[in-house]
This record gives sequence, C-alpha cells and structure tokens, in this order.
Amino acid sequence: MSSSRVKFATQIDSTLLDEVRILAKEEGRQIQAITEEALENLLEDRRHGKVRSRVMRAYRTSHARFGSLYEKLAS
Repeated sequence: MSSSRVKFATQIDSTLLDEVRILAKEEGRQIQAITEEALENLLEDRRHGKVRSRVMRAYRTSHARFGSLYEKLAS
C-alpha cells in the first residue's frame, strides 16, 4: 500500500462503529488501522472473485427450489 495518507469523511452505522471501536481497543490499535485493514480485505476479496454473501444466499435459495430441474437440464 502507499505510504501517503489522505483524510476522508464518510458515515457509518452507529452500532457498527461501536463494534469497530471495541475491536480497536481490544487489539490496541487505532480505528484507522482497523478501517484500512477492512478496506484492503474487501478489495482483495473482490479482486479474486470471492462471491458476496447475498449472491450465495440467492443461489442457495434457487438451488433448494429448482435443484431437481437444474439436474435434469444438466443431463
């Protein structure tokens, strides 16, 4: 990652922010470090095609409903 830092502002769910603060305190780290790590992990997952959880839920729901049809179509 780049060594230069840029300030930015955003908004976040207050409960999520509370959890991040607790995690940072437990790990003895700054919120900045936790946030940067989370963003790096998100980008890495997306670059490598990791399936998003909502997409997998939709797939599983579809497969549960139409699995036998999918098997027939595949034969």
